[in-house]
Amino acid sequence: MYLHGFGKGKNMNTTAYKIASLVSAAGGRVYFVGGYVRDILLGIENKDIDIEVHGIAPEVLPEILKEVGKPVSIGKSFGIYSLEGTGIDIAMPRKEKNTGRGHKAFEIFINPFIGTLEAARRRDFTINSMMQDVLTGEIIDHFNGHSDLEKGIIRHVDDSSFCEDPLRVLRAAQFASRFKFEIAEDTKELCRLIDLSELSKERVEGELKKALLKGKKPSLFFDILRNTNQLADWFPEVRQLAGIEQNPLFHPEGDVYMHTMQVLDRACGFRSNVKVPYSFMLFALTHDFGKITTTEVINGAIHAYSHETAGVSIAEKFLKRITCEKAVLAYVRNMIPLHMRPNMIAFSKSPVKKSNHMFDLACAPADLVYFSMCDRPVFAGDTKFEGDSEFLFERLRIFEETMSRPFVSGSDLIAAGLNPGPLFSKALAYSHKLRLAGIEKEDALKQTLAFARKIK
Repeated sequence: MYLHGFGKGKNMNTTAYKIASLVSAAGGRVYFVGGYVRDILLGIENKDIDIEVHGIAPEVLPEILKEVGKPVSIGKSFGIYSLEGTGIDIAMPRKEKNTGRGHKAFEIFINPFIGTLEAARRRDFTINSMMQDVLTGEIIDHFNGHSDLEKGIIRHVDDSSFCEDPLRVLRAAQFASRFKFEIAEDTKELCRLIDLSELSKERVEGELKKALLKGKKPSLFFDILRNTNQLADWFPEVRQLAGIEQNPLFHPEGDVYMHTMQVLDRACGFRSNVKVPYSFMLFALTHDFGKITTTEVINGAIHAYSHETAGVSIAEKFLKRITCEKAVLAYVRNMIPLHMRPNMIAFSKSPVKKSNHMFDLACAPADLVYFSMCDRPVFAGDTKFEGDSEFLFERLRIFEETMSRPFVSGSDLIAAGLNPGPLFSKALAYSHKLRLAGIEKEDALKQTLAFARKIK
């Protein structure tokens, strides 16, 4: 099937056009493929360009590429190259046969003469199976991907090939979250049958990261995995949140899973504001994991006392399962115990000293304020807590101004006659408390020395 209206020169890439012209002269054709074509039709900018070369022998391709730039072999035996400095990946049509579990053992068969139908059949979803001729602009759509794109449907291309790579279950979920699309029922049925346990953590994290950083509605990633019974292997803690009741006075929206998904979706609105978007989104996902072990009913009321501290170890176990990024782990470990404080301080209009102390503990103080805007409690009945982001940002400004002033340092204490040691450390910690309280350096030094003399 050909869709017209994307005339010659539309979405043209100069390097791709040069390659296509040379391939055409050699008797072949070149197509834009995969997500690049999908995003063209969605009007989304995509700098990652994938092209597929048909109709020429495998040994001819690298010679053609040398005429355009410096080819880099990504997988020579698989017929995959890139051109240095161009952002273009070049591949030849191939078939894959799974010979192991978890996409760990595949036989690859390169066949440049397989034709567009069979080349498109190996794609995961119809919306990714479309091909655009680089020279003519025509779009070849064997599996009605354009129709599914217009309807907002994610549908697998082929029953047997889809099941060969379990990652496609997670890809379906992340595409749904990125585009707010529905997944076809027959595709969901296949997803329920696939074993995800043998996937590598790197591949799982890759799809999770796309859902969290690119998703219009990140909660759909988890909703779909929950609906297809696929949370257990990689996201068991998220599954455990479902059914944990909360005090309706603060959480009329429902159980902890529902609350977490709402927080996650609100958090995606602040991705461009925060210090580390990926860590921030994982913080939003894991912030209430402590309720898994602390939720109880006391005198008829639901409580989860100390869940903000209990959740650290649970989140740590979860994160170690899916990522090797130590900085991510450190961020989430730091922020979870603090996640309730901003709204409590705003509601109580606590003194500056208390908000300064909170921000001082946070590895990303501004992120903590943005998170509080996602996690605001709602009081049922006559009182509704809207939170006060202006109040918190003003307190953040005060904290930053306070920390920019001159302060008592270790060298100041040494100059005053103190020697490094246990007493020195206690004095330095005391001076830091005075700094957070807004005490000017001269007075803080006097008070710190008096404190040191007292405890000597």
